[in-house]
Amino acid sequence: WQRRYWEHQIKDEIDFEKHVDYIHYNPVKHGYVRKANEWPYSTLHRFIKKGILPENWADDTSVTYFSNGER
Repeated sequence: WQRRYWEHQIKDEIDFEKHVDYIHYNPVKHGYVRKANEWPYSTLHRFIKKGILPENWADDTSVTYFSNGER
């Protein structure tokens, strides 16, 4: 139904974290915002508030967000 759709089963905690990072970074990748924390509809805000991710997560340029190394 979608050309670029594929099924993926999350393998472990690291795989889950990579996919969550990918989702949080999508608004930046598509040019809607400059930093992920600027997207008001993101669950990133909840993750930061609960202490799951650091407040400077969107500023950390050392993080690899996608499994293929793409940023």
